Amino acid sequence: MTADDLKRQAAEAAIEYVESGMIVGIGTGSTANHFIDLLAKLKGKIDGTVASSEASAARLRGHGIEVMELNNTGPLSLYVDGADESNRELHLIKGGGGALTREKIVAGASEKFICIADDSKLVDVMGSFPLPIEVIPMARSHVARELVKLDGQPVLREGFTTDNGNLILDIHGLQIMQPVHLEQTINAIAGVVTVGIFAQRPADVLILGQEGGARIIT
Repeated sequence: MTADDLKRQAAEAAIEYVESGMIVGIGTGSTANHFIDLLAKLKGKIDGTVASSEASAARLRGHGIEVMELNNTGPLSLYVDGADESNRELHLIKGGGGALTREKIVAGASEKFICIADDSKLVDVMGSFPLPIEVIPMARSHVARELVKLDGQPVLREGFTTDNGNLILDIHGLQIMQPVHLEQTINAIAGVVTVGIFAQRPADVLILGQEGGARIIT
């Protein structure tokens, strides 16, 4: 099976968590796109969705699925999204697609967060995937200097602006041994909008597409 097949397999397993009358939070990226395409078959069953990016909102609307504003929905029952890395405690690195801030908001507003990925995303120690950080443009250099003090190697994501109008610094060379502490530390740097560590609010369920069938970790 290809990596894309495994992502679709994970998305198919996540569809089983969708119940009638739900407003479903939807993530961003290639794996989330599989979930959106599968959700189209159930659009009469749900009350609507909340999207974590403009790209996902457009894909949902393309299927005729209602996209709602989080401010108007109240708490969500379910959020489904992919990840760039996960450890065995279901702490995640997210933000490869640049939607980390809105993803973190929707995850925080959801009762259950299901992460879907292919099995290559499960690692013992996170950090091989460069850690994305959304920053206010005027703070880019200041934040980068602070990240160097944390033994990171910040690289500006060239030619990219987030849906919020900000920049992304991708941090190379980290071994994230204490994800909760590092999330708190980076978020405390002036000019950081948010860091792509999802550890204070980790996933509740991790569904990995793998040869032989989806694996579910809780």
